[in-house]
Amino acid sequence: MDYFSCCFPALISSFVLLLLVSYKGNDPTKNALSIVTFYPRLDSTGFELPQDSSRSFTAPTGWSGRFWARTGCNFDESGAGLCSTGDCGSGQVECNGFGAAPPATLAEFTLGSGGQDFYDVSLVDGYNLAMVVEGSGGSGMCASTGCISDLNIQCPQELRVGEGDACKSACEAFGSPEYCCSGAFNTPATCKPSVYSEMFKAACPKSYSYAYDDATSTFTCSGADYTVTFCPSSPSQKSSSYSTPTTEGTTTSQGSGTGSGLEYTGSGSVIDSGAGSGTGSGGETMLADGSWLAGLAMGDSYKTASPSALQSAIMAFMTLVLIFALLHS
Repeated sequence: MDYFSCCFPALISSFVLLLLVSYKGNDPTKNALSIVTFYPRLDSTGFELPQDSSRSFTAPTGWSGRFWARTGCNFDESGAGLCSTGDCGSGQVECNGFGAAPPATLAEFTLGSGGQDFYDVSLVDGYNLAMVVEGSGGSGMCASTGCISDLNIQCPQELRVGEGDACKSACEAFGSPEYCCSGAFNTPATCKPSVYSEMFKAACPKSYSYAYDDATSTFTCSGADYTVTFCPSSPSQKSSSYSTPTTEGTTTSQGSGTGSGLEYTGSGSVIDSGAGSGTGSGGETMLADGSWLAGLAMGDSYKTASPSALQSAIMAFMTLVLIFALLHS
């Protein structure tokens, strides 16, 4: 049994966390195969995560998906609205199968493939905030990865979104094949790092900076607990080696819990997978001051990128914890 936990100190009130997951049952995801395939699905594709709160999910072996954040969100009490970065285009909190519009920082996972988990932090579709992925309790390399630099501050003018809300990739900004690794540039031999991807790589050496940046950017582990931290602020989380196995102030517990429930709490602590069934609604107003909005959407690949932006309006240092329990059969 594996556990996947996500915890993050909040710097802004209107911040949305998204997990892009696969369909299950009778709703096939888009795939390039000649047969229809079906994928596991989590219980929700969108929810509010108020400050000092937690949420737990379960997923089986073979799950593939991604985390990203939406920022600058404005949702009414019915759940209708938009976000300035990372918006999934559904017009509501639930993404219902839609992915994030670039630019965005992505944490991507494929679990249990050949007995291993594969994970990375990707800037291929751009950047919106700092992110760290840490594994603990597993076997293998299980190295930490991420991007702790604020690329919104360093972002060149031609890649900048708004007042520094996010930073586009060169592919998104210019659309040319040499930046997008498409057409005649669709192989590792023909698509080389650009001056822009090299800037991303220098700032975040363990993150994907362009499509063929596999050698230094994809990590593997088996049977681990995974913690995804957004906007890391503790000294251990900001270390250049990302060597800290667990996030300060949180714990994970491998092998405990039934893995059958979705658990929500307002305590700000890590919650093991169990039979809990909290709603995670956070109150009547979707985005009250100090609250966060979290969501889940559909996806079928661990190699993608997503958008979100650091907003500096409200510095409400809080701790939010999202836990995702992974069951490897």
